[in-house]
Amino acid sequence: MSVALLAFWPIGPAACAGDIERGRYLVEALTACDNCHTPRGAAGYDFSKRFSGGAQTFSDKTYVVRGPNISPDAETGVGAWTDEELRAAIVDGAGRNHRLAPVMPSDSYKPLTARDLDAIIAYLSSAAPIRAPLQSLQQRSGEWAPHMMPGATATFNEGSLADKGARGLYVASLARCLLCHSAEIDGAPDYRDRLGAGGKIFRNAAGVAVASNITSHPVKGVGAWSDDELKRAITQGISRDGSPLRPPMSTLARAHFSKMSTDDPDALVGWIRTIPPKE
Repeated sequence: MSVALLAFWPIGPAACAGDIERGRYLVEALTACDNCHTPRGAAGYDFSKRFSGGAQTFSDKTYVVRGPNISPDAETGVGAWTDEELRAAIVDGAGRNHRLAPVMPSDSYKPLTARDLDAIIAYLSSAAPIRAPLQSLQQRSGEWAPHMMPGATATFNEGSLADKGARGLYVASLARCLLCHSAEIDGAPDYRDRLGAGGKIFRNAAGVAVASNITSHPVKGVGAWSDDELKRAITQGISRDGSPLRPPMSTLARAHFSKMSTDDPDALVGWIRTIPPKE
């Protein structure tokens, strides 16, 4: 409890407690900002340095970057950024002086409602400012085309989330389910032909993992899984046979998706059922 209390700055007058709490839920349960922007220790995230920048390096043919400091520190974080600049970074991948590398999943955050986007900014702004300059040079080259999930290419309105199907799609996009579980072409998700079919390769300290097929295919996918089995995989990182899933899914499940409200996993599982079967 003491760490949690120390990790956040007094709330400014412009943000209400409800905004902060909604932002907390989105950041901790769905968008998982800590995964790239908070350093880790042996026991997991180091919340004493929350949002001060991640330890892992992300690289592709056109970039080599690390998750930067997004704490409210004015010099080394985003404390001097306006809310409009933060909105552009989160949903458009636009930095102050350059495009953000495509590892920043702005395409997945595109459907954020106006209220939820502002809630995330309010929550991040309430964190303690941490002075932490980047330890390595960020390298970027070329241009990146957007790759937004079908049906989640524009801002959702609040009213649409009352529909369970729309809410499931919303949760799936924010949690980047299909970004991880769709095969790739030249480093970009192939949403047209391989939506949800798995195949993306992850390399980390735990070894190599291949994203599984989460389409409705009864054999190759999760069509034969029960709703409870799917929810357990999402929120606990446990497979149908009771074995633990491999990172990064197991890590995300324990640290983030386990914090989902009851309604969101229900809606998400319902939406996953609609993904056309792929082998």
